[in-house]
Amino acid sequence: MYKCENFQKIGAFKARGGMNAALRLSQTERQNGLCTHSSGNHAQAVAFAASVLGVAAHVVMPRTAPQVKKDAVLGYGATIIECEPTQEARETTLKQVIDQTGAAMIHPYDDYDVVAGQATAAMELIEDAGRDVAFDVLMAPVGGGGLLSGTALATHYFSPGSVVIAGEPAGAADAILSFKSGQIEKAPFINTIADGLLSSLGHKNLPIIRQHVQDIILVSDPEIIAAMRLIWERMKIIIEPSCAVPLAAVLKNKATFAGKKVGIILTGGNVDLGKLPW
Repeated sequence: MYKCENFQKIGAFKARGGMNAALRLSQTERQNGLCTHSSGNHAQAVAFAASVLGVAAHVVMPRTAPQVKKDAVLGYGATIIECEPTQEARETTLKQVIDQTGAAMIHPYDDYDVVAGQATAAMELIEDAGRDVAFDVLMAPVGGGGLLSGTALATHYFSPGSVVIAGEPAGAADAILSFKSGQIEKAPFINTIADGLLSSLGHKNLPIIRQHVQDIILVSDPEIIAAMRLIWERMKIIIEPSCAVPLAAVLKNKATFAGKKVGIILTGGNVDLGKLPW
């Protein structure tokens, strides 16, 4: 069973965490606007939240972020500040923006209010399935860990008999290292089509994930593309590469998931149609 967050506001689950965190700010805290750094979907979430609340939004985005995501951020009235595609560049540039504007930062994932917002996706999936469907496994992709930690908490409280398993791109495999070591690790290399999953795990996210997630499965770009294409062709819906990662993990390990009731969060559909991977 799928939770189709590609149909969500801004086309991705990130609307949940971004809006929840923005609404938790006082009027004084958000009077100078909102700011964040993001490769795309969280950027749109903060831009959308700012437009709803009637305040400015300043978004730091890697220069390599998909143009379709940049266009959407601009469409919500936000200002984009481009940076080099590294975590250090994102954080340094964002600090400059905060110093210049006084805007309130909404972190893409290392924020409990963001985690709480993202948790509602799994909560709704469990509620929508009803008592007749007891999930054996709930799955989400992992980048910074906001969705995965939220999914893990929602599952722990609302479907305690289920286990949570994540999918991660082999070309940005930091979460699995952090999961094993208990410390924030960096990926050995970054090279993946899943542009929404490039961030390292957040410090607030890692303890939740280690406590409530059973496993993280690595998948290659060809496996991600095959899963993405399968959903386009069989389900007739548009998803982006990062969204296909959990399904790719299932397809890669068919024997592990055979006969089990699996819930998968389809995280978003903000894909550049001019650069499809097939």
